[in-house]
Amino acid sequence: MRLLLVRHGQTPSNVDHLLDTAVPGPGLTPLGEAQAAALPEALGDEDIEALYASPLTRTRLTAAPLAAARGLGVIVRGGIREVSAGDLEMRPGHSPEGERYLRTVFAWAAGETTLRIPGGESGGEFLARYDAVIAEAAAGGARTVAMISHGAAIRVWTAARAGNVDVAFAAARPLANTGVVVLEGSPSDGWKALTWQGAAVVPADEAGPAGEPLDTAG
Repeated sequence: MRLLLVRHGQTPSNVDHLLDTAVPGPGLTPLGEAQAAALPEALGDEDIEALYASPLTRTRLTAAPLAAARGLGVIVRGGIREVSAGDLEMRPGHSPEGERYLRTVFAWAAGETTLRIPGGESGGEFLARYDAVIAEAAAGGARTVAMISHGAAIRVWTAARAGNVDVAFAAARPLANTGVVVLEGSPSDGWKALTWQGAAVVPADEAGPAGEPLDTAG
């Protein structure tokens, strides 16, 4: 299966760099609306057969133009929502609390899945819910699936599950709004990241450190 993990369009909390993870969350800014409107053209070469979104307002608004352009229904699943910030909700991303959030979630991708966000979820709980939606999509038989999800969730899940992306790579590369990570594989055979925001990703034995982008200008 070809899997497109797409971050939602810009929100007011993104502008203010806040950890805003609660449901339903904010809508899109005017720029976020324009980003969502541009998504059908940006993904014009992808033969998308199924479209998922998290329950948060911003992902559903981002999915709407793509759904309309492709004649697809949006399958809403809570499992691909953002990593819950728990007690750190609405703290600035560059604060000590924001840094703790990121340290914790990337530790999950490195295998420390028993760690828990204060007042939030553990790595095991996050990966289980995200995996469940991926497994559902794979079982549905669609050859290409797009999922409108969230920045930290996409980066952590990819670092944990793609064989050619390591934690250092994902941690150093935040996803822009409507940025896309493209993977191929299956729950049984594993996953390989093909591109990260348009830059090709190659295995460690082909181009140095794991997950090193082939095109650093992408």
